[in-house]
Amino acid sequence: MRYLHTMVRVSNLEQSLAFYCDHLGLVEVARWDNEAGRFSLIFLCAPEDVETFEQHKSPAIELTHNWDDNSYDGGRNFGHLAFRVKNIYEACQKLMDAGVTINRPPRCGHMAFVRSPDNISIELLQEGGSLEPTEPWVSMDNIGEW
Repeated sequence: MRYLHTMVRVSNLEQSLAFYCDHLGLVEVARWDNEAGRFSLIFLCAPEDVETFEQHKSPAIELTHNWDDNSYDGGRNFGHLAFRVKNIYEACQKLMDAGVTINRPPRCGHMAFVRSPDNISIELLQEGGSLEPTEPWVSMDNIGEW
């Protein structure tokens, strides 16, 4: 068995691509537009997974954009996506600099949560074990839900 992808419905494709690609650093690896069905499927993966995606069509996130107006409050009860990062503090700072709220800061040097424009919870996990807890992260409070 092999993990293929996680599908996330998005209401604003441009905003979602900015979040996932520009801010999180994912890469668009495939796109299919279906005019008859009035939807687009956009597949994204981590830069380190592009070669694996090209060979196996995995692992990936499938962004499904229905062309007609839709609202997906609360991520339609979706749990979260998880990504391993090389440096949790640098990843969180980059997201904050882009205007993304850090809902659960990496106080422990290991785990943080943010949310996408469609309110999907994204878990960031430190690669190779926890970093030394450091300010300003240690003193930051949770914001909203994660």
